[in-house]
Amino acid sequence: MSNVYETCPTLENENYRLRLVAESDAEDLRKVYGDKFALPFFNSDNCHGDNFYYPTAEGMREAIRYWLMEYENRGFVRFAIVEKDSDTAIGTIELFHRVSEDFFHDCGILRLDVGSKYECEEVLCEILSVIIEPAYGLFECKMIATKAPIYAVERITALKKMGFEKSAQKVVGHDGTVYGDYWCICAG
Repeated sequence: MSNVYETCPTLENENYRLRLVAESDAEDLRKVYGDKFALPFFNSDNCHGDNFYYPTAEGMREAIRYWLMEYENRGFVRFAIVEKDSDTAIGTIELFHRVSEDFFHDCGILRLDVGSKYECEEVLCEILSVIIEPAYGLFECKMIATKAPIYAVERITALKKMGFEKSAQKVVGHDGTVYGDYWCICAG
């Protein structure tokens, strides 16, 4: 795997900065992961039953500590999405290189979690525009996949606008569970 696990880059555009999540993000992220209206958009496929609902400060700190441990173990990178104007973490992006025996082998799996206020086409496109191109090199993949259920209308519109296409293929989890609603984009 590339050196993303040795030195996590900071990626940014005019409005958003993506950097490795930190324990100091706990209060900001508790507002995201305690947001019941955002919860249905979080992708918890293959996450051992975790639904990413953390309404307490301690629960959020514990999740961040776990994410940082996974980073140290080269499992995945969890980037904080920082809105520059407010200097507030408004969500996270998880990315990892998936090794499997299904269609999504050697694929970068992207989980994008934002507060419900930010679950809109314009914001999602802007955030995705920061991460997509660098992700191919950082995670040594030619395809990136992300989940968007049918009710995620704004997210699906953003994904289409960014060039993602709905996949008929399913992700097969480590325990054999099958997951659908994935959208893919390939390196240009």
